[in-house]
Amino acid sequence: MKTKTHKGTFREWLSPEELHEESKKWMSELNFSKDEQDFLNDMVKDYTLDIIDSDMFNIVQPVVETLNKSEKEVEDMLKKVRLHENQLQIMVDEVNQNRMENAYLDTHADLEKELGRYFEKYREAKTKIFDIISQVIKRKKQKRLLN
Repeated sequence: MKTKTHKGTFREWLSPEELHEESKKWMSELNFSKDEQDFLNDMVKDYTLDIIDSDMFNIVQPVVETLNKSEKEVEDMLKKVRLHENQLQIMVDEVNQNRMENAYLDTHADLEKELGRYFEKYREAKTKIFDIISQVIKRKKQKRLLN
């Protein structure tokens, strides 16, 4: 006779208020990154000629593509978080719906991981853009000093 082993996973049970606060935090961070992306796009546009002159276009192009991709992703992430937030009713409706509540918590955990991956890639691309633009500005200043 074989015994069944159950792989239990520990899941922190968050209150509906905590879930709501976390979702609001996600929305805020996503909206901020959306505004930040507009700033980064403007900055790249402002320094496009300098980037081309400094022969860094091939370095900048993949980073800009990553930022463009993250712009599209942020919209998708915002939609997912809004939908998730709207489904919070399942947790507060005073009806015992274990499956639906567990599914909601699973979705919450999945969203948390997905947002973590998104922000990690986004921060990496943002850091690269700032480093590149800093180099371009330094080169521009050096050229001005030499002339």
